[in-house]
Amino acid sequence: MPIYEFHCNGCGKDFEELVLSRSEKITCPACGEPDCQKLMSAASFVSRGADGSTVSASAGGGGCSGCAATNCATCGC
Repeated sequence: MPIYEFHCNGCGKDFEELVLSRSEKITCPACGEPDCQKLMSAASFVSRGADGSTVSASAGGGGCSGCAATNCATCGC
């Protein structure tokens, strides 16, 4: 099921909503405002190294949660 992130242009709150169809009207759960825009969500993934260890990362940040480097070879993670 697709869960999307939205921003309410009325009260400024960000929220997540399960959207079952493209024609579904989204309203802010905090104020009921129908003027909401869909946000771009950051992707995340889990990668397994040669030794079987896992590294989690998200697109838009550093290579891992252990440091601010963009390449895990930098911090040895």
